[in-house]
Amino acid sequence: MATEADILKALENLYAPGGVSLAKAVSGVNLSGAKAFVSLAGDPAKPEGWEMARVNAEKAIKALPGIDAAIVTLTAERAPGAAKAHDHHHGHSHAAPPPPQKRGMSPTLDKIRFIIVVASGKGGVGKSTTSANLALGLAAQGWRVGLLDADIYGPSAPRLFGLSEKPKVENGKLVPLESYGIKVMSMGFLVDEETPMVWRGPMVAQALTQLLNEVAWGELDALVVDMPPGTGDVQLTMAQQTPIAGAVIVSTPQDLALIDARRAVAMFQKVEAPILGIIENMSYFLCPHCGGRSEIFSHGGARHDAEKLGVPFLGEAPLDMKIRETSDAGRPVVGAEPDSPQAAVYLNLAAKVKTLLETTKQRAAPTIVVG
Repeated sequence: MATEADILKALENLYAPGGVSLAKAVSGVNLSGAKAFVSLAGDPAKPEGWEMARVNAEKAIKALPGIDAAIVTLTAERAPGAAKAHDHHHGHSHAAPPPPQKRGMSPTLDKIRFIIVVASGKGGVGKSTTSANLALGLAAQGWRVGLLDADIYGPSAPRLFGLSEKPKVENGKLVPLESYGIKVMSMGFLVDEETPMVWRGPMVAQALTQLLNEVAWGELDALVVDMPPGTGDVQLTMAQQTPIAGAVIVSTPQDLALIDARRAVAMFQKVEAPILGIIENMSYFLCPHCGGRSEIFSHGGARHDAEKLGVPFLGEAPLDMKIRETSDAGRPVVGAEPDSPQAAVYLNLAAKVKTLLETTKQRAAPTIVVG
């Protein structure tokens, strides 16, 4: 069986951008039987070169006796010796160039019926909580469902679903972890919780491509993709590489969040992805003691914008302590308390999304023109 020393030796004669040996760039090794998980400390300023090095390292580790599968990931930690290396050593890299970017359906995803993105223009509006409970709600409709946490910088799925183990590798593909019957994959499963992903856009886009193409999703009725906030590289990569069946936009009712929600709608319309609708999260608060209703972030703004933009309004989700507590505990409310009024909000959302998906004409992934 291969050891950590064997892995380091296999990487000694492979070089990263700047000439540093990949053995010196290793920031973590985790061996699980015949499976190896290795982290390389890459320089975010040179994403393409480090991706070449990652691919080459993965091939070298897979070739070791006793290793059936290897997953190599990039982190932004500075590797020992990297600062001392000089660019004129770059010619030593033995890495093969990365594969050309694909358009249309990835072979790994061709057994997935619908790909749903859950997005928001602004962070902190409850997008990840909505994604988790939407996935569980679709499963309650009898669908086979997966959830991809595409927020590379701030993955939430491990905490939301109470998952912490490393994924297994079979036939060169990561096997998603499961919770409440949902297949879940996240960058948070591949790196330590405290490790910052301080990457530039191209490196983030490449990480998403890996999560899309190197995961054994199997046959699914729906893959729910929890997107990062904003309208940048990850969103464009998703739109270019996958035929998005529809986008669910999450917003609070306040004006600051709605401005960014409108941008998110416009972006998905630009890449010709159907907008399934807007859901207003944190729409109101019901006091658990007196039953009084407070509209902390205003109320009705998402409904108004949905009508103005001509897209469906998918409903209101309250600012609720039980939703927060179950999420923090790794037991989303639809899974933990499916008969509760809080779960009913997301079950209704899932029913609407399912109906819209089944009646919306699907499209192929487009060629993205930015500008």
